[in-house]
Amino acid sequence: MLGCNLYFAPRIKADRIDMQWSFGGHPTWYAPRLAAIWGPLAFAVFIRLVIGAAQIYTPDKVHGAEIGLALYSAIMLAVHVVTLKIAAR
Repeated sequence: MLGCNLYFAPRIKADRIDMQWSFGGHPTWYAPRLAAIWGPLAFAVFIRLVIGAAQIYTPDKVHGAEIGLALYSAIMLAVHVVTLKIAAR
């Protein structure tokens, strides 16, 4: 995600970026450029830290976290790349 941010950030000229689309393909809400580019990365790191803390402090209640984190990371990256590609057009 960091690499995508560094690649796409200079290519995005708009002040606000579409963050979610309706089924008809129209944007439903926008975020400021800085928040849209760096917010998802901060959110992903936060979730990783929460799950890591859960693995350390409550290991008996956390099962299969590795596969969940891998899937979560892949989905977050894919959505982030699509959002940034659309914004860079």
